[in-house]
Amino acid sequence: MPAVDSVSSFHGEVFQTLLDEKAPAWSSNPDFVVVWTRPEGVLQAFRDLLSCSRVSDQDLNREVDSYAAALLRASKRIRAMFVPTWVIPPFHQTQGLLDLAASGGAARALMRINVRLLESLAGAPTIYPLWTDKWIQLGGPAAFNYRLWYLGKIPFSNEVFKAAARDIKSALRGLSGQAKKIVLLDLDDVLWGGIVGDAGWEGLTLGGHDPAGEALVDFQRELKALTRRGILLAIVSKNEESVAMEAIAKHPEMVLKLVDFAGWRINWRDKAENIHALMNELNLGLDSAVFIDDSAVERARVRETLPGLFVPEWPSDKRLYPRALLSLDCFDRPSLTEEDRQRSRMSAVDRERKRSRIDLGNLEEWLATLNTRVRVEELNQANLPRAAQLLNKTNQMNLSTRRMSEVDFDAWAREKTRRAWTFRVSDKFGDSGLTGILSVEIDGSRARIIDFVLSCRVMGRKIEEAMLHVGINWARAARVQEVCANYCQTPKNKPCYDFFTKSGLSCREGNMFVWDAAKIYPLHSAIRLISNDGSTFEKTSADINPSESIRVDDHLRESEVSADLTHG
Repeated sequence: MPAVDSVSSFHGEVFQTLLDEKAPAWSSNPDFVVVWTRPEGVLQAFRDLLSCSRVSDQDLNREVDSYAAALLRASKRIRAMFVPTWVIPPFHQTQGLLDLAASGGAARALMRINVRLLESLAGAPTIYPLWTDKWIQLGGPAAFNYRLWYLGKIPFSNEVFKAAARDIKSALRGLSGQAKKIVLLDLDDVLWGGIVGDAGWEGLTLGGHDPAGEALVDFQRELKALTRRGILLAIVSKNEESVAMEAIAKHPEMVLKLVDFAGWRINWRDKAENIHALMNELNLGLDSAVFIDDSAVERARVRETLPGLFVPEWPSDKRLYPRALLSLDCFDRPSLTEEDRQRSRMSAVDRERKRSRIDLGNLEEWLATLNTRVRVEELNQANLPRAAQLLNKTNQMNLSTRRMSEVDFDAWAREKTRRAWTFRVSDKFGDSGLTGILSVEIDGSRARIIDFVLSCRVMGRKIEEAMLHVGINWARAARVQEVCANYCQTPKNKPCYDFFTKSGLSCREGNMFVWDAAKIYPLHSAIRLISNDGSTFEKTSADINPSESIRVDDHLRESEVSADLTHG
């Protein structure tokens, strides 16, 4: 992650800085801001309450709402605003029974104003609350440093700021699509205690009244929880596959089942070699993975061979496994979509899909059996969160690899010369969810494909061609002469370049791919396009007359091409 340079605001000028867009803090066009305040510093009513003055709920609520309004206003000029929750020093919570009293209780009021602030900010697409209490707990008894406060108005100890910095860096990684996507796990002495090849599955330490066995069950529960956040699991283990599979299937204390794993390599080959092969199979980059192994030797081997992979140190005490996993700060992401919750199940379905391809052998025959349906929707408020997530975290099939917030992407797509679509893919094996984004911009007599993004889960199944079919047909309806796609090379998006070199578009000037808009871009016979209203396109591509006054890709029946588009 690149280094972060800070720009400070003047002490105590919170409202002035938030409300004045010409304030010095905004002059450098920061990428993100952290608005971390003390409640007594921005709420006069709460300061009065701490001094044991009588304060009405209405006055306190009014000031919280005013502060929230200032945050919302300022958030419109920034890509990301982090707002830590309010805390107060412990000496303000020494009134015993009165701390939580309905009238005048400082601790009770603190809880209430935090909830009111969070509710007021809910739905703001660029505001991300952060949980300050966790930082205070990690800071320990000296979290509030009174000497520093009177020396330089610094309220917290260095340990608190370190914890805050870790969380903010993790959040920034999540916002930029750098969060880890998969956990690779050893089996023996990681998911269970003991060597399954020696002890058999009946002799493994897992669950029961054994402290290590109980901790290993909790470790598996935390891994299972990760899958509900869209994090994949996979196995890389030196073992006999049949023996390991039997343990997973038969041990009554196994929380994780075979369906929870996106893939596995269980054999006696080098683990680094197995990881490389498995990640290629899953179409994931090495830098998207975390490798957990109890062996220091194996960890060192994988670190040295695959430097892009994150290999955390791992405790020898199995009772510390759950804490070690929970302390990893590499899975942060700004939102959780239904596709995230279903990703583990989708990966299991994809395994069945790939197995069917091996059985059939011939690619065209296999595609014909899938009954692939692609639902096309224009970008809207319902699909925007998932579309922005896909835009910001997809690296391989990504034409421009530009990163945009929900707000910025939505505003960009609303321009009359632009269109953005999302693509949901399903087939006979199941639903892969929203896995594609395409955006096109009219520029004179040329249409430019700006975003061409596709999840690795559906790559190579002619979805790419279906996306081009939709975008090019819309551009043809706008009467352009050619459609171009400018490939912006990154260390990870070569699969996108490989696709465009085989797509039928002609290559100019190295990375510019062009299609003559006088021609229709064909739709593969194995793909069934469905519009947002559920209607399907029954014509063949050859039936479309380019001189017809058609709607935006007629078969989608979605929206008219703007009549006032101008061309050079």
